[in-house]
Amino acid sequence: MTELRFELYVGAPVEQVWKLFIEPEGTKAILFGSVLESTFEIGSPYRYIGPGNDGDETVHVYGTVLAFEPNRFMSYTEHPGPSYRENHAELETRVSLTLESVGSTTKLTLVNDQWPDNHPSYESTKASWPMILSNLKTLAETGKTLDFGW
Repeated sequence: MTELRFELYVGAPVEQVWKLFIEPEGTKAILFGSVLESTFEIGSPYRYIGPGNDGDETVHVYGTVLAFEPNRFMSYTEHPGPSYRENHAELETRVSLTLESVGSTTKLTLVNDQWPDNHPSYESTKASWPMILSNLKTLAETGKTLDFGW
C-alpha cells in the first residue's frame, strides 16, 4: 500500500504547532475530543483516547514511541483501537511528523507508511489525515476549529 504523505505550511511558530499535537487542549481540538497519553520516552506506549464507540475513554489508536525530539520530530507505530478492529494488534503502521521553521511559518510534513497489504483502515485514514491537518492549520492560524457538521 502507498504511503500517505502530507506537506503543508502553517502560519504559526513551530512551538505552537507542536503543542497542538501534544498538549490535551490542542489534541482535543484537532482530534475530535481525544487526548494523547504518553511519557514520550522512546519505546514507551502511547494512546489517543476520547469519546467514541466505548464511551468517553475509547482508545482510537495506540502504539509505541519510536522517536521524539520536541518541536521538531516524532515517530510512532500506530494500531487502530480495539473497538475498531478485532485484529488491531496485527494492523501496525508508522507515523512520522516533522516540523521545520520557514520564515515565520511552520512546514509540517506527516508521513503514514509501512502499511500491511489489505489494511482495512487505509481508506478511512487517507480521508482522516487531511481533516485533522486542516483542523490544526485553521486552529493555529485563527484560534478556531473547522465545523465538519458532526
